[in-house]
Amino acid sequence: MKVSKVSQRRRLLWSLLLLLLMFSALIVRLAYVQIGQGAELSAKAEELWRRDIPFAAKRGEILDRNGTALVTSITTPTIWAIPVQIKDADHTARTLAPLLGMNEADVKKSITKRSRIERINPGGRKITMELAQEIRDLKLPGIVVAEDNKRYYPYGDLAAHILGFTGAYNQGLTGLEAMHDDKLMGFDGNISYLSDASGKQMPNSTEKYVEPRDGLSLELTIDKSIQAIMERELDQAMVKYQANGAWSIAMNPNTGEILAMASRPGFSPGKYQEFEPETYNRNLPIWMTYEPGSTFKIITLAAALEEGKVDLKNDHFFDSGAVEVGGARLRCWKKGGHGSQTFMEVVQNSCNPGFVLLGQKLGKESLFQYIRDFGFGAKTGIDLNGEENGILFKLENVGPVELATTAFGQGVSVTPIQQVAAVSAAINGGKLYKPYVAKAWINPETGEKVEEIEPQLVREVISEETSKQVREALESVVAKGTGRPAFIDGYRVGGKTGTAQKVVNGRYSSTEHIVSFIGFAPADDPQIVVYTAVDNPKGIQFGGVVAAPIVQNILEDALRYMDIPPRKDQMARVYKYGETPMVTVPDLVGATVQDLYEDLNMNFMLAKSGTGNTVISQAPKPGTRVERGSTIRIYMGEDSEAGHEH
Repeated sequence: MKVSKVSQRRRLLWSLLLLLLMFSALIVRLAYVQIGQGAELSAKAEELWRRDIPFAAKRGEILDRNGTALVTSITTPTIWAIPVQIKDADHTARTLAPLLGMNEADVKKSITKRSRIERINPGGRKITMELAQEIRDLKLPGIVVAEDNKRYYPYGDLAAHILGFTGAYNQGLTGLEAMHDDKLMGFDGNISYLSDASGKQMPNSTEKYVEPRDGLSLELTIDKSIQAIMERELDQAMVKYQANGAWSIAMNPNTGEILAMASRPGFSPGKYQEFEPETYNRNLPIWMTYEPGSTFKIITLAAALEEGKVDLKNDHFFDSGAVEVGGARLRCWKKGGHGSQTFMEVVQNSCNPGFVLLGQKLGKESLFQYIRDFGFGAKTGIDLNGEENGILFKLENVGPVELATTAFGQGVSVTPIQQVAAVSAAINGGKLYKPYVAKAWINPETGEKVEEIEPQLVREVISEETSKQVREALESVVAKGTGRPAFIDGYRVGGKTGTAQKVVNGRYSSTEHIVSFIGFAPADDPQIVVYTAVDNPKGIQFGGVVAAPIVQNILEDALRYMDIPPRKDQMARVYKYGETPMVTVPDLVGATVQDLYEDLNMNFMLAKSGTGNTVISQAPKPGTRVERGSTIRIYMGEDSEAGHEH
């Protein structure tokens, strides 16, 4: 059939219109892609082409209260692979494996992964600067050395449980490192560039450098020197008593600032993998809960004084050695009892029956209200992970026996940090403070403090007058009572012993105890409170024998370090049979041999050296307090030499 010219023209016209429509649609699509999606597609393309070499930010330092770094970070290179740039994977793996201490197959697996950039784990992480330079000199295609950092502990395991440690990727895992990870970690930087399909940098493209932003530095309330003193004493106690554990806290009672805190057994944060998790996960001063024993009597005493239930100097109590309460016989630690005593002597002698009477005078509602007001039964809120609550009797379950045993520290469960906070309130004028260890945040570049943490008053529990009476009573415990081993000549020290049976398999053990002592100084104006407990010491298990001397040593060294002067109005110590009194070393310089034996009155032994008739030098120096019978070394010479040091 013959097609007419009109039909041919019509078909041609429709074909042209169709082609025009197709071209128009193509132009619209191209315009949309170029203009509408151009930025998005360019960004996606750049993402495919871009290679980022990371530069880790430095974690903030952790400093003691005087600005001494307890934890810092040091630069440690890390090896990265850019798989598409590696020309010979077998040769690269074979070369790197022995240098990184890795299996060749593991290295090859890392460098051939389908990723833009890959860290060679584990051997390529945080290597030495010397090894990093050796690998750079090899000039292996696709192998890059980038900066990383790791934590460094200038003082080893000092304050390990407080500081905590970081993981493989510099993330905080325990302690302050975990508690404040977001502020300490900072923000990583990188160098980025555009590469072609082979991984080579594209011509005319520029590198972009994003500078890492270091983390903030954290200043603590901890004092490195007091911390070192405390840890020295705990280490010695662990060896001397072969104990299961030991822990201690030192706090400023007027602010809640923790000056030192330590646990034993300890660990090294830089090698935490070598220790059992229960060792580094349990910060005993805030985690451990146990019956406090007689240190808890301070709370009963403070409550009774505040409520006017006792006059320490005029009220008397007769201790026969035991008291019957609700069908239970509650004994005093001294067989046969202490006989007739003032209540000041009840405190000095840590007499259980006397405190039972104080608890009965208060009644369960009043006593337990004071116990809770002093912070027991709830977390103190200290800024460390792992704090426990402790356990108190529910008021409806408190009968005569529970009231009596609670009054002298049995049947309740508390933490060491609760005891330190509560006793601080009892002796500082009645103010309960929240304990804390983070003092300030510091900009590492400018050194300026960007945030300061102030002391936080929780509540006022007792009056200043009551607090003064508590201080006086506890000073008498150290001068005249069970706390005498904590006495420091020249300083006014107050404190209280504690000896508590451990609960083993639901029963009180007759052989295992937690012995403790809490002490403070100066007693007239407390600046430091120290609590120490020892878990199951071998041998004698009394707080006054084991824990009090430890606190004495910590307090004595800390007071001198803090430059707190001795007090002239110290309460005189009462010496019991077998105890050696302290005497003052006289000034012997210029004395003759005949004078010496007339003046010393058998208080000292003499060790002479040198020739001549006159003492020209001596040690210890005049005015030093030592035990009676101690040896004085004297150096003899002529009169003209007297006063010269030899």
